[in-house]
Amino acid sequence: MDRVPHYAVIGAPIEHSLSPLIHAAYARQTGITLQYDRMLVPQSKFEDAVNQFFVSGGAGLNVTAPLKELAFDYADMISNKAMNAGAVNTLQYFDGDLVYGDNTDGVGLVTDLEHHLKRPLQGTRLLVLGAGGATRGCLESLLQTAPDALYLHNRTVSKARHLIRRFSHIGEISLLPSQYRKSLTFDVVVNATSASVTGGRPDFDHRYLHNALAYDMMYGQNAQSFLKWALAHGALAAHDGLGMLIEQAAESFRIWHGLRPQTQEIRATLQRQLQLTARSTSR
Repeated sequence: MDRVPHYAVIGAPIEHSLSPLIHAAYARQTGITLQYDRMLVPQSKFEDAVNQFFVSGGAGLNVTAPLKELAFDYADMISNKAMNAGAVNTLQYFDGDLVYGDNTDGVGLVTDLEHHLKRPLQGTRLLVLGAGGATRGCLESLLQTAPDALYLHNRTVSKARHLIRRFSHIGEISLLPSQYRKSLTFDVVVNATSASVTGGRPDFDHRYLHNALAYDMMYGQNAQSFLKWALAHGALAAHDGLGMLIEQAAESFRIWHGLRPQTQEIRATLQRQLQLTARSTSR
């Protein structure tokens, strides 16, 4: 009897991860039999846990922050996107004890913006807030859409400058000026910081949000602080990162199984679930 392929998402914390629901839905849709679990793995136990998973017959892993850099170091082979990001969110085991690492975050973001939100990025003006791992994971994919301009802002300017140099071989990125410029406008503003989780907001001039689509990589309640603030300061629309999560999972599924699932049904299911959760916590 053939063993059911085993996959999992690993991280700390991990108990609220939606990945098992998403991959179960993709498996039903495509007729693929698999097992997909959550694994609570602190940074100090990463290598031991991953070794044990693959030795026990595991086929692939999704990796959440703050373990993506460790996954990058663990992989024997990595994609160009993972190399440029310096982070891996998808691991695949091959016979011969080889582990392949990829990063699907940028594909997830661009697919959500262009295909679900109907916001083509070619020729647009983009602003990305933050210079951490979330930003590194999406810059290559954003640059490949051929925007008219891509600006980066981070409270620690040296980190932003470092990323601008790091991705200069792919495309031009500019540093957001320290003083507001009325002539500088944006079509899309992406919040890649974690400020919303604590009810905060990125440290930048809110006037750049005027007439822009505001997007927070967080989803659900974790994104609401930034999204509400953006709408209050003139953003045309505001969206959380649920679609990015769904689309990056679809890309991971494609890497593992060779076909990309449709995402509309699981998107509607998770949106309803998050709405119910928001109502119950607000009572």
